[in-house]
Amino acid sequence: MALSKLNNLYRAVILDAAQNPHHKGEIKGATNKMTLHNPTCGDTVNLQLKVDSGGKIADVGFTGDGCTISQASASMMSDAVLGKSREEALEMAKIFSDEAIGKKHSADELAKLGDAQALTSIMQFPARIKCATLSWWALTRALEKDGSDDSASSQTKE
Repeated sequence: MALSKLNNLYRAVILDAAQNPHHKGEIKGATNKMTLHNPTCGDTVNLQLKVDSGGKIADVGFTGDGCTISQASASMMSDAVLGKSREEALEMAKIFSDEAIGKKHSADELAKLGDAQALTSIMQFPARIKCATLSWWALTRALEKDGSDDSASSQTKE
């Protein structure tokens, strides 16, 4: 019974993030941008970051269309990385991506993801993995591109 209540809580958190997304919209003065498209289902995320001179994510915004999971993930990811250093954000994206491919992390590492750790329950549904990871891949590519604007279709490592 406890597992059922936890799954219901995760569903409620995910639905709330999709219906009331944080950081949805374009930001002014973005230093890093990335657009990724998932051709399998049509999800698109346009991520913009403002990384300050100290290497911290000072602002984050996203636009795009997609399913509930995709939009919730973008919102939760945005909340999680705001105020983090580039290195911290990349570590968080790696933890999230590792979970998507079945590599487990400790509870302490998962806690770094904030509410986004609720999305790791989606990983039991292979068809939804791309939806959940799209914004995290955009984050990684935006930070690795070091400020350049780019667009791409997501590629899976399945």
